[in-house]
Amino acid sequence: MIAILSALLPTFALIVLGYGLRQRQFLPDAFWPGAEKLTYFVTFPALLFSNTAKADLGSLPLLGIASAMLGTVAICTILIMVLKPVLKVSPAAFSSLVQGAIRPNTYIGLAVAAALLGTAGLTVTALCVALVVPTVNVISVLACAHWGENDRKPGLLSLLRDVAKNPLLVACVLGSLFNVAGIGLPPVIGPFLEVLGRSALPIGLLAVGAGLDLKAARNAGFPVGISTIGKLVASPAIAAGLCLALGLPAIESAAVVFYAALPCSASAYVLARLMGGDAQMMASIITVHTLAAIITMPIIAVLMHVV
Repeated sequence: MIAILSALLPTFALIVLGYGLRQRQFLPDAFWPGAEKLTYFVTFPALLFSNTAKADLGSLPLLGIASAMLGTVAICTILIMVLKPVLKVSPAAFSSLVQGAIRPNTYIGLAVAAALLGTAGLTVTALCVALVVPTVNVISVLACAHWGENDRKPGLLSLLRDVAKNPLLVACVLGSLFNVAGIGLPPVIGPFLEVLGRSALPIGLLAVGAGLDLKAARNAGFPVGISTIGKLVASPAIAAGLCLALGLPAIESAAVVFYAALPCSASAYVLARLMGGDAQMMASIITVHTLAAIITMPIIAVLMHVV
């Protein structure tokens, strides 16, 4: 347990530091959108590309990982739909609950994988990113288009085009292509991307903390509580069951379960605001999920026998 906490505490300490820096206005508010943009479009893609390009993908049970990860997303989506009559929220709020059920915070996921599982876990997590990012984006946009209060409904081609341009997805796909082609990391460019990618996790985690909204969290009610239990407890439990049924090895199973256990991504707030979802509830979900994950993720690590 001590080893697990020692590995995870720096990750969550960076989130807390980011929140403190934002509240103290140590940096101007204009800094944080720029930091998020830099992380999303530059440093995280560099990290994902360099990791997938040099990974030993041939040794991984790719079909099993895909089945467990996408199966978890599918089951969680179905469960939130089934719970809709019980939750008794507005259509706009329900669209935010759908996002809360399936959208993971990739920044935290990669940091946790690197801290607890090393390079092998980071590679599996990168594959999870490539699988889950397009899937949850499509589901989230469809949910907001159907239940959101914005009259502007995106067309299918527009939706697919936006998903295809996602920089995290593009980085994973390109890295995998370089890997399969036997190119790996090119000279000069490869080391450059590796150095650049090292800055992704600290900047990304600081930005996660800066985006927390404790005022919104205070207004969290029953639906947000259900969302938190679903995303941080039920989702990893489903993933663990699927990994066990599929016979995935320990490292791969742990990476899939951790990815399923991640709090909701801050990008869900942007989508809720743009497409008529309940942005206030979305802010509550993101903040409560992130704070609760400080407790749930070490417990999951113990249950998964990660040392």
